[in-house]
Amino acid sequence: MAINENRNVEIDRNTVEKRMDSSQVASTFIKYAAYVVIFFGALYFLVRYVFPMF
Repeated sequence: MAINENRNVEIDRNTVEKRMDSSQVASTFIKYAAYVVIFFGALYFLVRYVFPMF
């Protein structure tokens, strides 16, 4: 049973950091909130003005 004492073992440690950029979260929320407002605005326009024409 021979043990090689000249082993070169390198341990690579990676750290993963979660980044929570509040300005990016806020801008994404504003973007999707604008999409929702535009969607419901278009839907309101269709129901209020276009559908009664038929």
